[in-house]
Amino acid sequence: MKKILSILFLFLSLWASAQNEQLANNYFDRGEFEKALVSYEELLKAQQGNSNYFQKVIECYQQLQQFDKAEKAIQERLDKYKQSSLLIELGFNFQLQKNQEKANKQYNQAIDRIKKNANEAYGLAYTFERKALFDYALLAYKTALEIDPRLSFNFQMAMLYGQKGETDLMIETYLMEANLNPQNLPIIQNQLSRFMTEDGDENFNNSLKKALLIRTQKTQDVFWNDFLSWYFVQQKEYGKAFIQQKAIYKRNPESFGNIVNLGEMAIEDNDQDSAKEILTFVLENTNDLELLIQAHSYLMEMKIDHATDKDYVAITAELDQLIKEFGVSPYTLSLLELEADFTAFHLNNPEKAKAILKNAMEMPLNRYQTAAIKMQLADILLLEEKYNQALIYYSQVGEDMGGDITGQEAQLKTAKTSYFKGDFEWATHQLKVLKSAASQLIANDALDLFLLISDNTVEDSTQIALKKFARADFLLYQNKKAESLAQFQLILKEHKGEEIEPVTLLRIGKTYEKMGDFTKALENYNAIVTHHKECIYIDEALYYSAEIYNTNLSDVEKAKPLYEEIIFKHEDSIFFVDSRNKYRKLRGDTNL
Repeated sequence: MKKILSILFLFLSLWASAQNEQLANNYFDRGEFEKALVSYEELLKAQQGNSNYFQKVIECYQQLQQFDKAEKAIQERLDKYKQSSLLIELGFNFQLQKNQEKANKQYNQAIDRIKKNANEAYGLAYTFERKALFDYALLAYKTALEIDPRLSFNFQMAMLYGQKGETDLMIETYLMEANLNPQNLPIIQNQLSRFMTEDGDENFNNSLKKALLIRTQKTQDVFWNDFLSWYFVQQKEYGKAFIQQKAIYKRNPESFGNIVNLGEMAIEDNDQDSAKEILTFVLENTNDLELLIQAHSYLMEMKIDHATDKDYVAITAELDQLIKEFGVSPYTLSLLELEADFTAFHLNNPEKAKAILKNAMEMPLNRYQTAAIKMQLADILLLEEKYNQALIYYSQVGEDMGGDITGQEAQLKTAKTSYFKGDFEWATHQLKVLKSAASQLIANDALDLFLLISDNTVEDSTQIALKKFARADFLLYQNKKAESLAQFQLILKEHKGEEIEPVTLLRIGKTYEKMGDFTKALENYNAIVTHHKECIYIDEALYYSAEIYNTNLSDVEKAKPLYEEIIFKHEDSIFFVDSRNKYRKLRGDTNL
């Protein structure tokens, strides 16, 4: 019984302490420092060794400009606990009183402690950094290195250089750390990519590229070629990244997987020329069955994406030849999936497509391959307007793959199926969950569809226009572009001036673009830019127009002002970074 009472008492004490701490934090966050001080002093009295409570007490004194009390409290704690970080706290208290001489004296005493024990640098540098005393934080690390050169603080020092705006030193230090500890490379590249995408320092990208180029020229270590390839990928310059990957391949012929992945990235970013060059190189230089099939699959996928009716016979023959050459097996699953998709959506033969996939299901497949086949079967059933059967397959994949990206993709397709059916309430329910999906692409698609439904329900509770729009979208899914265009045009006529108008113009523009009619595509995008300046689709209309002028019509002078408008008026757009990079290239900047 005594044991139970003791546990209960301990639990109640901890609960009370947590409540008091929350109250103190609330006071502090609201700027009510006198009330916060009383609460923190009570907490510190109960737990005298708690450094967090002590720090808050000192900060309250300082906010209330009670610097003498703060100094006395810090000195007493320093005498009692001998903690070196308290020297910095004492110095900072002097600094707040604009007594820099006394402050520096305390800071230098802290540095002297490092000279006696190099390991003190970890805690002291962190305390200096927390006070935004970056020069002293760097001095702490440098002092420790003088005492014990075996220590490594490159990562910490690079971050400090970045905070000071000394980007050249930051780059050099990060690259030094990457070479010494390659296991830290992903973290370092993540840090560097943050600076690469910021607008504040246009020289940063050029400095990083120069530093990497120097290293590739001075050493034969392929580590630097790979790093430089990563840099060019961040800039979406896949042709230049490929040059580096080829250099790696010449020294290490086992590195073909990276080249195939590079080709895939080029496809995803619509750099068709680089993708073809990369994948053709793969076909000419490897006998690896898996890589050959992968490269052929990507090349065929590109052909199908840009095919017109007159190309269908040749594509059918090429697919048949590839499957005949490599056989029907789990290895050729990507080719079989392509054949099924092409047969259903382009040749309008869903029965044959389903037979291809059902035969593939009989092969020994892993769970990811099985999920992919089920998903494609569902896609074809949806094409046939067999909604319920499609939903069964999508649901199976969603359940089987759990929180995996494949499972989330199946959930998104489930929501789209509900949308196509006109069941907007259920679609919205599913999309709310997917807005926070791990995959940014899925999250963005879910958010776009969610906004489409919600925006066109506010003014029109009967959702008449939205139902027509969903039907037109479904015709687009069925690859019936002419019928879809007719339906979208009818919406413009019957619902002119309504919320649905700008997104309808966007769909029409995108459809004409896919059909290769760039003039009509631009007309519809321009209608959004001219008549719907406040809508959420304005940045898309600007970007798609700029891309047509830049890529398809080679009219640089018309592309530049469109990219520029995104840069200066739509900084929150997902197209902002890409627009800025392309604008700089078109403008002829050398510091890329």
